Amino acid sequence: MEPMEDSVNGSVIALLPEGVEIPAGIRDLASFRAWATSDSFPEGGRIDWVGGRMEVDMSPEDLNAHGTPKSAIATQMGILIQEADRGAVFIDRARLSCPEADLSVEPDVLVLLFSTLKSGKARMIPRASGEKGRYIEIEGTADLVVECVSDASVQKDRKRLRDRYHRAGVREYWIVDARGESVELQLLVHRAAGYEPAAADAEGFAPSQVLERRVRLVRRLQEAGLTIYRLEEVE
Repeated sequence: MEPMEDSVNGSVIALLPEGVEIPAGIRDLASFRAWATSDSFPEGGRIDWVGGRMEVDMSPEDLNAHGTPKSAIATQMGILIQEADRGAVFIDRARLSCPEADLSVEPDVLVLLFSTLKSGKARMIPRASGEKGRYIEIEGTADLVVECVSDASVQKDRKRLRDRYHRAGVREYWIVDARGESVELQLLVHRAAGYEPAAADAEGFAPSQVLERRVRLVRRLQEAGLTIYRLEEVE
């Protein structure tokens, strides 16, 4: 990707060759959120605000190290959360914003329980049209967030987002790294002083309070160039 370039009149910043244009005047979380929830916000790539820093990632998704583990996790979470009528599971494009953490991001997977909404810790932000039942953003916190590490997101996922998700009060932060020979699932639990890794047992299962299960991520199948994963869970 070409470096960021100022336009001739200074009105926008253009990322070439992707053609993404960032309006002038985005200097804080409020102005970023206004743009991120507008019709002019790009539909492709991932653009986040993390602690006063706009982070733009237009790289294509790594199918085996990012796409398939993400979908495996979301599929099983859908059974445990959505099918059990406990809340909702979002995959990509669900924006979480927290002013207290100076954060506005679109996690790979996000879990939001009905109980968290009812408590007021999170609220749904409606679309500008005001249409009933149409929402564009979650403000406050989430119960569980998953980030799958890519070559371009190592420092972001392991350090910057870890700090900001903790400040936002996210109960569990899962970091998945499937780029190597073994699959790493780091399940981090919110504590007052920071995130604390959940201890895995001898079989590799770590306890998730949000899912009310012990879980592990395994490679299930490698065939025809594809790698398939499964989020295994036990009570």
